[in-house]
Amino acid sequence: MTDAVFSETTAEPRTQAVPLSHLSLELGHFYLEDFEAGPAHLRRHFERVRPWVEAACATAGAGGRRPRISTCFLIDDYFTRFSSPAELIPLLLAEAGRAGLAVDYLARESGCADTGKTPVAEAVAGRLVEEPPPGSYGIRPPAAQTGWLANGERSPTARLPQAMQKAAAWQPPTETAARRHSVFLDVELWSDGPDGQRTWSCPFLAAVWQLGRLGLLRDQGEAVFVPHPHTAPDFPEDWDDLPALVRLNPRAAPFAAYRTCSVLPNRFLPVEHAVRVILDRTEVDPEALSQVAERSAHEAVTVPDSVADRVSYVFYAGE
Repeated sequence: MTDAVFSETTAEPRTQAVPLSHLSLELGHFYLEDFEAGPAHLRRHFERVRPWVEAACATAGAGGRRPRISTCFLIDDYFTRFSSPAELIPLLLAEAGRAGLAVDYLARESGCADTGKTPVAEAVAGRLVEEPPPGSYGIRPPAAQTGWLANGERSPTARLPQAMQKAAAWQPPTETAARRHSVFLDVELWSDGPDGQRTWSCPFLAAVWQLGRLGLLRDQGEAVFVPHPHTAPDFPEDWDDLPALVRLNPRAAPFAAYRTCSVLPNRFLPVEHAVRVILDRTEVDPEALSQVAERSAHEAVTVPDSVADRVSYVFYAGE
């Protein structure tokens, strides 16, 4: 006789699957100074973006099928609170429309730090995995303590020599996976104020943003960035009354995608270099990765194993 074994289904948390487009196309990422520059500045941005959007759509891989492409836009309400959604969002959408572009999803950068029910940035920080460079001796404290993450080994700190001994020679920093020559980068992930309040850095929030667009963020198995449909005739006066992610187009393709592409001014280049370093050192939910792999294989869509390689950019010069 075989003894039956019973277990509660709640004891085995399931990882929620999310719908996926082939490409998530970011049409911009604006801060206070962008809006202060006025409608003409927004207009020039979208006019520069449009031809690159067309090129990205033309090259989106979809396994021979018509690609599912969704567009998104990120507004900074984290570092600076300014104006209101009721004033800015209609202006933004109007200028995009004048350039022949449609914004399917609108996101608040503060949602990359905390969605209201999930401390997203803190959860991602807990998944950082550092790779000690070859020959290192663990002198440098971990990123969880310092708030800094490097893609290699920084120059050793100069120390005063003991009497009658020569000073240690200077040594250059080294990139862990350098190709002939190093491009060393040390990224600040956060800073803590005197009151203990933590402020997440722009590169770290941008890395969270990319993980969300790739459909790889989970909280206790549940998807984190869930679009909320915008059905009201107007937008709220306060940013806190606007969901972290809003679906503006009811017929839009899914927000998350196998790959992402962001069309940005070239001033974002240093930030996005840092994003790749962070993504390369983040342990992503394995079940979420498995779901993407299975679905892409079913659709005959090639998706890179590296999460960072699923992210692409177009940087344009001049503003």
